[in-house]
Parts: sequence; C-alpha cells; structure tokens
Amino acid sequence: MSDAATRIKETVTTNNVVLFMKGTKEMPQCGFSSRVAGVLNYMGIDYSDVNVLADEDIRAGIKDYSDWPTIPQLYVKGEFVGGCDIITEMTLSGELDTLFEENGVAYDKEAADKIREANG
Repeated sequence: MSDAATRIKETVTTNNVVLFMKGTKEMPQCGFSSRVAGVLNYMGIDYSDVNVLADEDIRAGIKDYSDWPTIPQLYVKGEFVGGCDIITEMTLSGELDTLFEENGVAYDKEAADKIREANG
C-alpha cells in the first residue's frame, strides 16, 4: 500500500465522516465540493475535510483508493458513499438521513427536511 493509500485509509477509518474535497469546508474551491460541504454543514454534521488541492499524492490517491474518478468523495464509517451527484440524490430522497442514523452520526433532521422542502 502506498504512503498516500495508508494515510487515506487511516483518515477514513479514524473519523466517522470524511469529505475529500477541493478546498475546505469553510472555503470550498469548486462548485461540487461546495454543494456537498454545504449539505453537511447545513445538516450540522461533524466531519473532517481533506483538501486534495493541498496534497497531490492524496488528490491522485483518493481516486485509486475508492476507484471513483471524481472529487468530492464522502466516506461514512470508513465506507465510500459517493460524489456530488450521489450525495445530492441521497439527500433529496432521505437516504442520507438513513445512512447517518444507521451509523450513529448525529445530524439535524429539521435541516435535512428543509433541504428537501426547498428542492421538492
């Protein structure tokens, strides 16, 4: 396992929720990262953000690690969940709520409902 893969595995297994993104949760550097971070921030999720723009090894390595070609990438309890489109769909369908509930991740249910109301 490469150094990047080792660091990625350690990050996703020691944090309940991790978002590999361009930029940070406070300052996303692309629209897709901004959308996913915005959902997580609005729902009050306690998550770790990894800025792939700050480390080229991680930026390339995360795509190999997940076998997923794009960023952002969301992990919950060590498992890859998906990128922007998948997270958006899961948020609107309520599947993301279920995933958080099943994994004991605290979130603001009212905020999740507001996202769905606004996009319904």
